[in-house]
Amino acid sequence: MYLFYTKGSHEVYQRKQWICLKFWLILGLLPRTCVSNPSKPNFLLILADDLGIGDVGCYGNDTIRDGIFFFRTPNIDGLAKEGVRLTQHIAAAAVCTPSRAAFLTGRYPIRSGMASSTQRRILFWNGCSGGLPPNETTFARILRQQGYSTALIGKWHMGVNCKSRHDHCHHPLNHGFDYFYGMPFTLLNECQGIDDPELAKSLQDTYWLYTQMIILAVLTLLIGKLTNLFSVKWKIVICLAICGLLYFISWFSSYGLTKYWNCILMRNHDITEQPMNLEKTTSNMLKEAVSFIERNKHRPFLLFVSLLHVHTPLITTEKFQGRSRHGLYGDNVEEMDWMVGRLLDGIDKEGLKNSTFIYFASDHGGSLEAHRGNAQLGGWNGIYKGGKGMGGWEGGIRVPGIVRWPGVLPAGAVIHELTSLMDIFPTVVHLAGGEVPQDRVIDGRTLLPLLRGTVQHSGHEFMFHYCGAFLHAVRWHQKDSGTVWKAHYTTPVFQPEASGACFGRGICPCFGDGVTHHDPPLLFDLLKDPSEANPLSADTEPLFDVVTRRIGEAVEEHRKTLTPVPQQLSPYNNIWKPWLQPCCGTFPFCWCDEESNKADGIL
Repeated sequence: MYLFYTKGSHEVYQRKQWICLKFWLILGLLPRTCVSNPSKPNFLLILADDLGIGDVGCYGNDTIRDGIFFFRTPNIDGLAKEGVRLTQHIAAAAVCTPSRAAFLTGRYPIRSGMASSTQRRILFWNGCSGGLPPNETTFARILRQQGYSTALIGKWHMGVNCKSRHDHCHHPLNHGFDYFYGMPFTLLNECQGIDDPELAKSLQDTYWLYTQMIILAVLTLLIGKLTNLFSVKWKIVICLAICGLLYFISWFSSYGLTKYWNCILMRNHDITEQPMNLEKTTSNMLKEAVSFIERNKHRPFLLFVSLLHVHTPLITTEKFQGRSRHGLYGDNVEEMDWMVGRLLDGIDKEGLKNSTFIYFASDHGGSLEAHRGNAQLGGWNGIYKGGKGMGGWEGGIRVPGIVRWPGVLPAGAVIHELTSLMDIFPTVVHLAGGEVPQDRVIDGRTLLPLLRGTVQHSGHEFMFHYCGAFLHAVRWHQKDSGTVWKAHYTTPVFQPEASGACFGRGICPCFGDGVTHHDPPLLFDLLKDPSEANPLSADTEPLFDVVTRRIGEAVEEHRKTLTPVPQQLSPYNNIWKPWLQPCCGTFPFCWCDEESNKADGIL
């Protein structure tokens, strides 16, 4: 075959080629210039610990005296200006462990066995057998299946081992995270070694009882062995004796052993500090988070930064001590806000601002009982009644909720619809191209239509507020009228005038003589009375009977969806077991420090 062309025809041919080239160039640029919704965005999820909704500037923290702010949160406030602020954002529980389980799974804690029927509503040891069950599906697990690089930096507090010291069945790496760096437990006063043992004090009576039981068992077996009344192996007697000794020491030492057992730092499955060096924890965690962003800037990632701030004992670096006018708590809030700013800078520096979905919230409300002497160490829950641990009162469960995604979500928007921390599960899964599990009940609702303004109302009609495994209150968003009703069946007995103290009990209990039952329930119209100060009655509210009856029907419908599951916070699962204790040395002599020089240059 021969091809003939003249000079003129060659120029026409070149001109056509150039036109085609320009067409394909323009077409190739369209996804970058016209499409503002990347198919697989990155995710940066930031969860504060014990932060009150009133502690954040954009939620009303205007504490000014003599023209001076007590403390500021400019980075979090800036996040709200560039994104969407949720005003009725609700935690599934008013304490750490169950709230975080619900956040990761999109399910009420009672569905996964992470709701306690005892007074112990959180995990109390790294060396216990309770934790987030391996058969629960977290958003991290689904995103990893979608090709995401996933990491958790910071606090976990949902268990480590099940049957042996190295099975790691509850560990973050067994729940979808490729990388973990942080604290498998939670901060305690014992971690700082201050003269106010937090965990040991609450466990003294229980552990003295366990010690007595073990001593009695050892004596019985020893007498039986020596008198040949029954056969028993010496190693069983010795093992029980060691356990009894360890329990006695644990009870007697106040906070000494608690610091070594619980206040540890891990990288993946390896313990790097036991006990933690609190002076460098903030720097270490920031460095790890920023490094993860840098390593994964060319692939989709999920980074969950679970802050240790602002949980007592308020570990604050020297740079921020004395910075605020609100004591140590204000200093800690300002340092937390600075950390948020550094994380945002890390995203912006890598050019990922427009392709990253950023979410900021707190796991529950601020603690009203946290004091050291006359100093208040807990947060401020604004106009809302109650606080951390108090079942259904707004102060314990209404938290900040801010979402930013430039080019996709409107800037400076405020949404007053009912939303939940559990909503992050379906939202993240859908945006990543995954599918929400169909073999279980998912209580969260995807946020994206609400955030983008394509729908006007939340996917939630009812929301159930548990205290442990006990239903304390129910919220009903009546769509036709827009009213938000809240019925309390049980409320904690506490004294607001005494800084929320539950008669010396510490965190308010969920049952027993520490609560009051209400029949008919206390009913509030939250739009008119967000402080829950004036309960309605049949005499003051014409719809009282109709509303309480409809809420009661919703409770019955909800209970039909619950199925029995193993209780992860049962007394057996929540007792310290020496054979499960994470240890970086020869047990019980656990000590190591591999992080001593790794935080330089961060602060």
